[in-house]
Amino acid sequence: MKEFELKYGCNPNQKPSRIFMTNGADLPVEILSGRPGYINFLDAFNSWQLVKEVKEALGMPAATSFKHVSPTSAAVGNKLSDKLKKACFVDDIEGLDDSPLACAYARARGTDRMSSFGDWIALSDVCDVTTATIIKREVSDGIIAPGFTDEALEILKTKRKGNYNIVKIDPNYVPEVTERKQVFGITFEQGRNNFEINRELLANVVTNNKNLPESAVRDLIISLITLKYTQSNSVCYAVDGQAIGVGAGQQSRIHCTRLAGTKADTWQLRQSDKVLNLPFKEELGRAERDNVIDGYINKNEEDVCAEGIWQQYFTERPEPFTREEQAAYLATLGGVSLGSDAFFPFPDNIERAKRSGVSYIAEPGGSIRDDLVIECCNKYDIAMAFTGMRLFHH
Repeated sequence: MKEFELKYGCNPNQKPSRIFMTNGADLPVEILSGRPGYINFLDAFNSWQLVKEVKEALGMPAATSFKHVSPTSAAVGNKLSDKLKKACFVDDIEGLDDSPLACAYARARGTDRMSSFGDWIALSDVCDVTTATIIKREVSDGIIAPGFTDEALEILKTKRKGNYNIVKIDPNYVPEVTERKQVFGITFEQGRNNFEINRELLANVVTNNKNLPESAVRDLIISLITLKYTQSNSVCYAVDGQAIGVGAGQQSRIHCTRLAGTKADTWQLRQSDKVLNLPFKEELGRAERDNVIDGYINKNEEDVCAEGIWQQYFTERPEPFTREEQAAYLATLGGVSLGSDAFFPFPDNIERAKRSGVSYIAEPGGSIRDDLVIECCNKYDIAMAFTGMRLFHH
């Protein structure tokens, strides 16, 4: 296939629209179902690069959930604890523990479920039946993978009345070293960001605490590769083989850290007994439960515990999850890794990170206040590596 005509571009008024190879070669993808759009393909090609790099760096199946050209999460195929299975709504999936790929997607989808609603999925490996079973029941725009088993493909083709977007990509495709794009009729050209993120990137530990255990190395690599395909400015928290909070596209570094930290905290608190035991009405769907859980934890637009409101969601009125209770729960946690796509200009980022259990940090370094940032890390016995590599993505 030399080109693929899209329904429209970013918006319905932007026509005509297509994808093609400027050198006249065949596209490295095959559309197995549906008709992906412009934004779908932006998500598809960015998300595929992410999972491909994570798989190459760590040797484990990887998955990511993308929305609007940024990952909500990315994960490798570690098994889930019973509490995490329940928090991710996959405790009823048969054979989950036997499919590392399904575990990876369950983690990626389950991290920030509100943001993942209507996601684009990328898998590093051939999609199997267990992974397809999870995807089938979630609201999603499409998927890209290097292949699909026959049974998995049939399961996915039942979504959206047979119009679910399914894209198969050639895993051996390597793009040209120079990339171009147009803005306002003007062509930009640059070398592709082919910088390899691996454990050697974490060798320059600048804090008093030099200890980076293998689990932290893994999580920092996941965090940094996630940032490589996240709209900048961006910060990513990771633990247990998955990104648990991504703050993307903020103009201020501290706002990235706060946003990502709030998402990470919500992920942690979803696994607390108080949230896992909420007495939901049986007929309440997963997406509705996600909204209610977010409101219960973060006290958003609606007080879900208030009289006249709780009756819509619960069989009995739950006790509120107070700020004090949440802080006490989060204070027991640690071992979280954090990556930043550019240097931290002030130590306030470290202060905020510490509140979310961060023990390990990787950032480029190079701020005129590096000494203050290092000093703050030393205060909390946080190990921090300077990578020397900025990871802006626009």
